[in-house]
Amino acid sequence: MSGVNNLFQLDSIYCGDNLVILKKFPSESVDLIYIDPPFFTNKDLKSIIRNKNKIRSFVDKGWDDIDNYIEWIKPRIQELYRILKKEGTFYHHCDYRTNAHIRILLDQIFGRKNFRNEIIWAYSGGGIPKRDLPRKHDTIFRYSKSNKWTFNVQYRPYGDWIKSHTPRHSLTSGGKLLDLKLGTPINDWWADMTKLTSYHSEWLGYPTQKPEALLKRIIKISSNKGDIVLDAFCGSGTTVSVAKKLQRHFIGIDISYDACKITAERINYPAPKIIRI
Repeated sequence: MSGVNNLFQLDSIYCGDNLVILKKFPSESVDLIYIDPPFFTNKDLKSIIRNKNKIRSFVDKGWDDIDNYIEWIKPRIQELYRILKKEGTFYHHCDYRTNAHIRILLDQIFGRKNFRNEIIWAYSGGGIPKRDLPRKHDTIFRYSKSNKWTFNVQYRPYGDWIKSHTPRHSLTSGGKLLDLKLGTPINDWWADMTKLTSYHSEWLGYPTQKPEALLKRIIKISSNKGDIVLDAFCGSGTTVSVAKKLQRHFIGIDISYDACKITAERINYPAPKIIRI
């Protein structure tokens, strides 16, 4: 096993069981953690890479019931809590299958007082409903570890109606002048970025791949240049790739060597440097 004697290495990709790997990391060593773990679909997810005769798959099954799933994820979140710095921030990406259970678990581990946001990522997509309303959003829970945390306000452009009908010097509800060039602060409802499909240029054929715009927003809100960003279920490497572009240090972990290779290729990281545990 390479790297065991000095396991905590910045700007590295680890392949193996994240619980085993995280236990070897020092406490309070990471500034920002984002995880997008299996969603408890109990399915084999597959995607075909555009213009290539190759299928990439992701296994999201192996749990008998939700209690079994929570027993599996709980020690991993506990380790992530341990290695998060006191002023760090944690993001947990999930959906309707687990979000109620995950919220209770995170309250227990991080403390209810450290709950910061329930972010709704809303998106559109195909499909005609037959029996239920279409499910078109994910939930991202944001927690701090203490009463101090990094928070950088991010903005989105005002809509056309505001630009057309609001006098240039109108006041906001907070008594401040509107800055049409700066835009309006991002709230906890994110509907301005869509899910990836094979038609998007950044699509790598990974079934659960998230858009770079999503991770760019999270990383810019909750970290600064030079900070350490960790993704313990890095998959296709979106978090790692964006962290590197934004001049943050990164640590990516995934149990699938194929996923680690995809991540390595994405950031021009030599495959032999992947630390296999």
